[in-house]
Amino acid sequence: MTHKRRILSGMRPTGPLHLGNLHGALLNWVDMQDDYDCFFFIADWHALTSDYEDPGRISGFIRELMIDWLSVGLTPEKSTLFVQSLVKEHAELFLLLSMITPVPWLERNPTYKDQLVQLDSKDLSTFGFLGYPVLQAADIIIYKAHGVPVGVDQVPHVEITREIARRFNYLYGEVFPEPKEMLTATPKILGMDRRKMSKSYHNAIFLKDGTDEIAAKVSRMITDPQRKRRSDPGDPGVCNVFEFHKIYTEPEKVAEIDPACRSAEIGCVECKQIMADRLANALAPIREKRRYYEARPELVEEIITAGSDCARDTARKTIEEVRQVVGLE
Repeated sequence: MTHKRRILSGMRPTGPLHLGNLHGALLNWVDMQDDYDCFFFIADWHALTSDYEDPGRISGFIRELMIDWLSVGLTPEKSTLFVQSLVKEHAELFLLLSMITPVPWLERNPTYKDQLVQLDSKDLSTFGFLGYPVLQAADIIIYKAHGVPVGVDQVPHVEITREIARRFNYLYGEVFPEPKEMLTATPKILGMDRRKMSKSYHNAIFLKDGTDEIAAKVSRMITDPQRKRRSDPGDPGVCNVFEFHKIYTEPEKVAEIDPACRSAEIGCVECKQIMADRLANALAPIREKRRYYEARPELVEEIITAGSDCARDTARKTIEEVRQVVGLE
């Protein structure tokens, strides 16, 4: 039997998942389950780096996040699904790695600088926020993952992880493989206001949204800003709704909408109604599976416990090896 290469990735439990999460990561993860030894974790400690003042919300979202994962097709039969804080070995390796990681590596991290600007309403002048790339490195290399499925914005973190693993191996001996980022092409998914889809921007369509809520949100989506009246021709190339059509509407219908918009044969209201119908139909299987798991909280807890136990067994072996080479046995 061919040995599968191991990959690892995670998400922070900061709220319900939306279409950006689905197309930016989750569908990719689901497709990888047959080809890789997959470890996917709920990064609740990472959520504390920016939401430490309201930790109750984090714990409340852990089960919701797991239900979203299961609803889109992640399965414990194919992947190890677990919660970061239930595997304490992450914290031990984080501590040891923090001893060897130069501070300038963290200060030059572009994501760190960007987040300081975007989250300027929060006090992020903490060691935990500065050092979260070290915790990410621990998350990854404790499972000796070879690949990390990430978006482009997370590539600097994988690069820092490689540098930290390389430095550890130089100081103590070859223990960790140097993981590579795994980037895949993802469709263009923007929020209702054409900004990046985000919970904090209040412009997201969530996986759990019902038909009426989807219709209401689609009706507020920005279309061609130059099209002021129904009789004005539109430009699908700058229309956010049309980008969704290319994903959720059958190709032959998309081929009809394009020229009809340009000639003003179809208006934005009608176009949005078609889009809302197609999107609701596409998300219906996810909502159905979500209802199944929502009605079975004990099953969700069993999946979390079993996955975390499995992850802990793997992490413990790595920590034992780390202690030995560092001289802490």
